[in-house]
Amino acid sequence: MTEEKEKKKVVALLSGGLDSQLAVRMMQEQGFDVSAVAIKTPFCDFDCGRGCGFEIRERADDLNVNLKTVYLGDEYIEMLKKPKHGIGAGFNPCIDCRAMMFDAAKKHMEEIGAEFIVSGEVLGQRPMSQHGPALRTIEKESELVGKIVRPLSAALLPETIPEKEGLIKRENLGMIRGRTRRNQLDMAKKYGIENPPNAGGGCLLTEPQFGIKAKDLFSHVETPTINDIDLLKIGRHFRLDEETKLVVGRNKDENEMIKAIALPNDILLEAKDHVGPTSILRGNNAKNHTEFASSITLRYSDAPKNQSEIVLVKSGEVSEEISAESIEEDAYIKFRI
Repeated sequence: MTEEKEKKKVVALLSGGLDSQLAVRMMQEQGFDVSAVAIKTPFCDFDCGRGCGFEIRERADDLNVNLKTVYLGDEYIEMLKKPKHGIGAGFNPCIDCRAMMFDAAKKHMEEIGAEFIVSGEVLGQRPMSQHGPALRTIEKESELVGKIVRPLSAALLPETIPEKEGLIKRENLGMIRGRTRRNQLDMAKKYGIENPPNAGGGCLLTEPQFGIKAKDLFSHVETPTINDIDLLKIGRHFRLDEETKLVVGRNKDENEMIKAIALPNDILLEAKDHVGPTSILRGNNAKNHTEFASSITLRYSDAPKNQSEIVLVKSGEVSEEISAESIEEDAYIKFRI
């Protein structure tokens, strides 16, 4: 009795969404040993609860694949300062982002001796990064020309090296195109994928309002930090001058997050005697805006209008109380990002 032939290895980029799960299943069905790589960035962290997670570790377990998580932090922020291939409708540098993800997957492929990389990308599904020229650009940027298999659409795409080498056959590859999910949902039933996640990415940079705040940050701070990015995700944002920003919490959870994010040079503000937001002033001129920020903080609190109230102001270990009056909306709304 001969030993079973060892399965050839492939690496799949796993987002947790349906398409990447289907790509893994298709490769497993063709006899490959699939390992998965999940990418975290400051803007698409699958623990953030914004739709990008899909309980990714549980998905990997369901698929019976090993999962490696790669975090792209400072290098991702550096890329965002000047993305080589531009940005989309929000602040999303999709082509550069995908190239970085595939580069991370390539390193894992080389580490474990895998044959090629698998992706759940569907031709024409995303306007910036999933049309033919963009897919080719991503392959060139990550030095993976011919080594990326996109099984859901591969029969519509140029022949890959694995096809030329006979590792996979074109008749076993899909011909899905565009944004409809009908084919994917049918495939999910075939592969027994229960409760398939809704369509949509999870990258905050694709959201128009978040993109506006991100553009403002990168236009005023030479190299934003992870802390700056975390602050972007919460609150109402106001640009007070070229170096100073005010962020006002919208609920109790955001108030607590603002307190946790605050740095020694930041200024925190709260109404002393009324329920309301925690606000944070950040920037070189923050002290010059304390009175104005106090008035805005009162505006979003339960404090009565048209009378002076006490605002607690804290900077590092120093706390003080100042008197301020709730401001009218037309006096501050022009500063809102």
